[in-house]
Amino acid sequence: MARWRIATVFLYLALSACLSASSSPAPLTSLSAIHQLTNQQATELLPVAFEATVTYYRRGNVDLFVQDGDVGIYVETSVNEDLTFGDRVQVTGITRASFRPEIKASQVTVLHHGLAPPAVPADFSQLIRAEFDCRRVKVLARVRSANTILDVGSPSTYLHLQMDGGPVDAEVFNSVAKDMPDLLDAEVEITGVAAGKFDSKTQMTGILLEVPSLADVKIVHPAPPKPDTAVLTPMDEVIKGYNVLDRSQRINVAGAVTYYMPGTTVVLQDGARSLWLATNYEGPLRIGEWVVGSGFPQVSNGFLTLTNTTIQPSHRFAPVEPHPADVTELARGVRAYDLVTVQGRLLTTIHGAAHDEFVLISGDHLFSAVYRYPGRDIAQTLPRLKNVAPGTNLSVTGICKSDRGDFYQGIVPFEILLRSQDDLVELASPPLLNVQHLLELVGVLLVIIFAIGLRAWITERRLRNRAAQMVNLEQMRNGILAHINRFHPLGEILVQISRLVSAALPGSRAWCVLDNGDVVGERPTETEGLRLAHIDFPSRAGRPYGALWAAFSEGQSPNPDESDILSSAAELATLAIEASRMHSDLVKRSEYDLLTGLHNRFSLHQHLDAAPSKEREGLLALIYLDLDNFKQVNDCYGHNFGDLYLREVAARMKRQIRPGDLLARLGGDEFAVVVSGARTRADVEDIAHRLERSLDPPFELEGKIIHGSVSAGIAYYPEDGLTRAALLNAADLAMYRKKNTRREISSEL
Repeated sequence: MARWRIATVFLYLALSACLSASSSPAPLTSLSAIHQLTNQQATELLPVAFEATVTYYRRGNVDLFVQDGDVGIYVETSVNEDLTFGDRVQVTGITRASFRPEIKASQVTVLHHGLAPPAVPADFSQLIRAEFDCRRVKVLARVRSANTILDVGSPSTYLHLQMDGGPVDAEVFNSVAKDMPDLLDAEVEITGVAAGKFDSKTQMTGILLEVPSLADVKIVHPAPPKPDTAVLTPMDEVIKGYNVLDRSQRINVAGAVTYYMPGTTVVLQDGARSLWLATNYEGPLRIGEWVVGSGFPQVSNGFLTLTNTTIQPSHRFAPVEPHPADVTELARGVRAYDLVTVQGRLLTTIHGAAHDEFVLISGDHLFSAVYRYPGRDIAQTLPRLKNVAPGTNLSVTGICKSDRGDFYQGIVPFEILLRSQDDLVELASPPLLNVQHLLELVGVLLVIIFAIGLRAWITERRLRNRAAQMVNLEQMRNGILAHINRFHPLGEILVQISRLVSAALPGSRAWCVLDNGDVVGERPTETEGLRLAHIDFPSRAGRPYGALWAAFSEGQSPNPDESDILSSAAELATLAIEASRMHSDLVKRSEYDLLTGLHNRFSLHQHLDAAPSKEREGLLALIYLDLDNFKQVNDCYGHNFGDLYLREVAARMKRQIRPGDLLARLGGDEFAVVVSGARTRADVEDIAHRLERSLDPPFELEGKIIHGSVSAGIAYYPEDGLTRAALLNAADLAMYRKKNTRREISSEL
């Protein structure tokens, strides 16, 4: 009986082993079979055991490229394998997903040494489409730069190449740039493995050739002789060497809008894929709207983007649900440009001129949630995001924007781009006992102490004055403050202050003498035989704004409150003078350019908005002016010199316009003239011509001779536009057409 039991146990174990063996998939034994796998299949960690030839390996690194026939693959192996180029090896391991399926090797065994697969000629379009992924290729390119880098502690030469079609990078193992002195600008033939550059989402962002040795780099055509290597190009003239022939294909993509910044950015997402679109589109778009973007591919900070994108709204909605993420996942960059939700504790809030920033911490990771104000005019009043106390636990929803994209870079900084108030959700309030609350408590106590002291002072004043007089004086004082707040003329306010002093000190006559000598109030014609008292108007700048004077009859005894009344009135006068000057300064700043004294953009906009409705005889036109080569003036002589140059330019232009026309500086080196009542277009063109010719005589500034010029464009109302924006745009386009025409003529000459 015991023997039967033992036999039964052995039979059960044998059957279990057979079932287990039958359930495990057989290893894939050829590269062609592995190459046919999808990434989804590769995630199942399928076993492999295949033969192939080493096409690239460097000791100290884990990167191994092998090829069998016309199929190549990337293998991650150990750092110190005894492998050389051309070795025939047996690779054992498992599959995994990446840009395309790759191998995680558990063992690489050398079978024998042989010949490497022949390199196939490849052009740029084949490489950028990854048609020869992980295969040996041979390319023709021109060397743009060659620099020595350290890769895993070993020197290598990193080449930036230009193929017919686009840029390619190559890394030459175990070499230094000085060993190849004649490479720059030479046409070379390079043989290596077609690898790639990838962002943190394993999306291909460029081409990288892994070159085993310097012998694989051959000069086909040497660099053209350089006339004189000692001749240097000025920094402000390097653009002269720029010449690009861009044959990039237009790419159309579609997805739901997850972020929209008018005039700059649209982010689209379709399932697990997302894309940053650079665009100047400013039309209406809603989050979740399905749109089509048509633009040109570009790599920005290591990430795929579309540039010069045209947006085509569909008015169909397919909202994207945010992906719940933790900071570790976001810091790896695998969610770049995705709509995500992440939690953190608020450390501080920064309210800037163009955005609000919330600095949060989650675990050991710091990150920011940023809300950028829409629109180009950052000076306009915009609704800010809610005030959140430090220490609050928040749930943040928005677009994850990583600092840079590189599949091999590891942890990178990131920020969350917010779309609205609703993207910030408070999960838990901060603890009651914290520094913020203690500061608020101290502030409240100080306010209470100040209020008690002020009340005691007011009560004491009331006790020393008659009730009727106090009511009258308070009414007069309130009236003066109201007039100050409403920016009444300064002379009227100073007269009221003089009357207030006369009312508070019965029998006196008060007047004000300003620092420019003006006298305001009831100044006696004769002061002989009178007792005079005065007090200066205090000024923060040191020099008094003037003085308050009071005259009393010789026999009148001094009032015990005389000094206090005069001091109070002097402070009130100081407030009125400073408010008046501040108001004048604000009016000037809001309507005039502080550098040139011309009208500013705001003043021009007001004038353009009002001009069509005014009665006039003749034409209404806008002349748009742009200084030529102003950036070179700033770069060569500095911004202070550039400011002096702008003032001289403004002075010359101002002498060319007619009375009634408005000359404004829009900002930087841009100016505009609103011409009202011109009889003919020839008159307008004559004004524009005079403005251009006014800069012909050279400028002599600080001992330097500057030759200036300006380009002008003209737009007419209503032919070129019915609105201010349309006129500005039309005049701007006309100006650039004229500027480009000048450049073409200059180039031909």
